[in-house]
This record gives sequence, structure tokens and C-alpha cells, in this order.
Amino acid sequence: MQKVSIEALARQQLERAASTGRNAADTVVGGHERILRQTVVGMTAGSEMSEHANPGEATIFVLRGSVRLIAGDDQWDGRIGDLLVIPDAHHSLLALEDAAILLTVAKRP
Repeated sequence: MQKVSIEALARQQLERAASTGRNAADTVVGGHERILRQTVVGMTAGSEMSEHANPGEATIFVLRGSVRLIAGDDQWDGRIGDLLVIPDAHHSLLALEDAAILLTVAKRP
């Protein structure tokens, strides 16, 4: 069994993002070779994950701050405690303020 403090990882990734000026991420469960992957991502205000395809079913759980998920002409804002279901479409993510998220992806086999 493994126990991980998501709160501590969120704090670390936000600090890394602030110090490097880039998004910072740490995979908590799984990885690229596994079906399930959970990653804590820290983003500074105004930073973005540029548009990309959805590799499978995916969600974003907002741990800190607020973000905007954009897919074509649609957009959804999320703040602390919100769960955003990522559509099966090209999408991007914008940090409206300093934010930390838990990204969960179950890749298509």
C-alpha cells in the first residue's frame, strides 16, 4: 500500500511552478505505460496547457485556485473542490489564478 498527501504535492507543485515559471507536475499513480494515471499539476496564474487531444476518459479535480477548461467554443470554469469532466475533444487548460489540480486519465487500451 502507498499513502500520498495530495495537499503536500499540490503545495510542492505550485512552489515549483512559481520558481521555474512553468507548469510543474508529479505523477502519483500509474504512468504512461499504465491505463490509469493520476498527476498533480501546479500552474501559475495565466499559464496554460496548450490544446491537445484527450487520450481517454479524464477528469480535473481543482485542489487550489481556479482554472478554465476550453474545448472549441465551450468553456468551463472550475475552482477549489470542483470536478471537471474533460470532453472527448481537443482541449486546453488555463490557470485563472495560481492553481493546483489532480488530473486523472484512464487511457483507451
